[in-house]
Amino acid sequence: MPDLISPHGADTLKPLYVDDPHLRTDLEQEAATLPALTISSAAAANAVMLAAGYFTPLAGFMDKKDALSVAQIMHTSDGLFWPTPVLNLVERAGSFKVGDRIALRDPNFADETVIAIMDVSGIEELSPFEKATITEKVFGTTDAGHPGVAEFNAQGDVVVSGEIQVLNYSYFGTDFPETFQTAVEIRNQIAANGWKKVVAFQTRNPMHRAHEELCRIAMERLGADGLVIHMLLGKLKPGDIPALVRDAAIRKMVDLYFPANSTIVSGYGFDMLYAGPREALLHALFRQNMGATHLIVGRDHAGVGDYYGAFDAQTIFDDIPPDALKIDIFRADHTAFSKKLNKVVMMRDAPDHTKEDFVLLSGTRMREMLGNGETPPDELSRPEVAQILIDHYRSSQAR
Repeated sequence: MPDLISPHGADTLKPLYVDDPHLRTDLEQEAATLPALTISSAAAANAVMLAAGYFTPLAGFMDKKDALSVAQIMHTSDGLFWPTPVLNLVERAGSFKVGDRIALRDPNFADETVIAIMDVSGIEELSPFEKATITEKVFGTTDAGHPGVAEFNAQGDVVVSGEIQVLNYSYFGTDFPETFQTAVEIRNQIAANGWKKVVAFQTRNPMHRAHEELCRIAMERLGADGLVIHMLLGKLKPGDIPALVRDAAIRKMVDLYFPANSTIVSGYGFDMLYAGPREALLHALFRQNMGATHLIVGRDHAGVGDYYGAFDAQTIFDDIPPDALKIDIFRADHTAFSKKLNKVVMMRDAPDHTKEDFVLLSGTRMREMLGNGETPPDELSRPEVAQILIDHYRSSQAR
């Protein structure tokens, strides 16, 4: 695909999923004879991202040297730009040793189905200082109240590293068959559509009017050929809206309010880190791998609570080398519904407005209203989208 943006650190995508069905069957049979290691949900999600080509050009899980280097200077030890460690952390390694082949078991299945086979190249322990260093650098805090910090620290301190061959896409391929796509599949779809300039929109929430308009503004100003709404399908913090509900709401919005054949609605298998600026860089990196030329980065992108400044996820792109990534970002401002213009605008584009001219849009406010059984106003949410969310909240409260 010579006309598409090149993948990160490689000429072509390097998905680690074993596509050949005969080889995959052989490996599944081999896995039954190998020492087994049950990994964390986070590590299983990393395996899915590696399998799907999103983490090109990595060949497996990082060792301690690379993890510390990535945390401290956002480069692997051999110089590859990478913003967050890709680790397989466990509490104890078991009886296997460096040089062994082992079967990695997925905790997301009751029978702990084997997700991958690993050639173990390292078994190392992170000291408390090293664990704290990674936490502070990646998340910008060591506060246990931060959901990403809590999840990271709940994993073990033993780093099991090595190249992997991935046998399945965990629960993402079975639970979200209409939405989960690999980077390879999205690239193929972009190429089939003839798109060259492609905007990606990251979301872990249903899209309210501000999100919708940000996508439209970005496409118009960039002269984009198409949009990929790329939703996270993995684990979130308590209280967030389930992926299937988000998926239905987003598809309804696209069907009714976006031009035909202008938008791909897709999803990826990963657990949210809530790492703010560092996660924004990761989001850009794997959107480049899927073929997007631009990523919308808005207020508090990938953030949580008050841990990050409103636009830290944008300014971090100014602090990385200009050749670190080929993808560009579209910097979104605060958005609001303009009473004067009767539409959603970025507030910086309306200097003649006063505070009273705006209706501020907030996903948090929308969730509060839905949780209280209130219908959000049209300025906040499309009515057809709101109805899907209202039905979800009502059914949740009835259980």
